[in-house]
Amino acid sequence: METKVRVIISNISKKKADAIKNALEPDNVDFPAGLSFHIENLDNALAFSFHSTGDMKKLTSTIDEVLAHVQMALRVME
Repeated sequence: METKVRVIISNISKKKADAIKNALEPDNVDFPAGLSFHIENLDNALAFSFHSTGDMKKLTSTIDEVLAHVQMALRVME
């Protein structure tokens, strides 16, 4: 089964988006087989794209972990 999920955080400044992207990039390596993750800056938004061809539990866990890191980074920047 193939699954694609895209999460977009809207109304975020470029400065905050860049900081979050830079903070998450080091963790964006050595993903399990069948799972990938990409971060993209958009106009006043940050998009997270997840792609899985395997276990849905790994996908949902990865999404949950990434969003927890994003939330923590946003709190630190406040």
